[in-house]
Amino acid sequence: MRHRPQTRSKVLSADNGVDIVGDVHGCYDEFIELLKRLGYERAPDGTYRHPHGRKLLSLGDITSRGPYSIKMLQFFHQHVTTGLAEMVDSNHGWKVARWLDGRPVTLAHGDEKVEEEIRLYQQEYGPKKASLLREQSRRLLFSSPSHMIIKQNEKIVAVAVHAGIRDDYIGMDSPAVYTFCRYGDVAGTGPDGRPIRREWAKERKVTSPIIVWGHDPHPEPKRKNGTINIDQGCVFGGKLTAYRYPEDELVSVPAKRNYSGLTDTPLTRFKADD
Repeated sequence: MRHRPQTRSKVLSADNGVDIVGDVHGCYDEFIELLKRLGYERAPDGTYRHPHGRKLLSLGDITSRGPYSIKMLQFFHQHVTTGLAEMVDSNHGWKVARWLDGRPVTLAHGDEKVEEEIRLYQQEYGPKKASLLREQSRRLLFSSPSHMIIKQNEKIVAVAVHAGIRDDYIGMDSPAVYTFCRYGDVAGTGPDGRPIRREWAKERKVTSPIIVWGHDPHPEPKRKNGTINIDQGCVFGGKLTAYRYPEDELVSVPAKRNYSGLTDTPLTRFKADD
């Protein structure tokens, strides 16, 4: 294990506007299409910048399952480094970070595709460039905060988090907070091996600040008790969604296809439950 980088700030200014993007899972083409829909323009240095100075914020899970994990890692390394974007911690991001750190983890549920991409990258570009990619990605993922507090005129107006957060956890840091933010309120494992998730948003007693989250794919954005889920399962053939603050607008682009290779997906199970 190498030196753990310092966690980045968990506070982001919304004074010029913020665009929060749900789980990309390597769907780079849809991600770029969404950025263009949001008004971002490609600059000569290869970065995407909004003409009004808006910030881009990812809810994590930028890799795994889909086809272009490396492109997503490179994008956020460049944009976070230059102050144009931010990203919060996530369950897939945490797993990939530990693997890049040399820890004994089992890559599954699409994380193995990251390993294969990096292996092919090394074959094409050589071990030196592959080593740099691995280190940049490790530092990016390890330094991501558990959640992001979004402020406008110094007032907390929103919280962005991967899988969920209790209101008394906002602004806090501990192993319990990180676990909740990565996985949600997990109550064990079901007979099919999938986690049993409590509906933390259903139990929320307040409606402010708004909490924007992903992790649990829904066919459409879902609002409940001052929370909004913007994971629409792009990698499973659904949509990639962004939430725009302060406009309170949703912008989505459809997936080009189901990249996961699965026929039984969260979206098909969702339809089966309806």
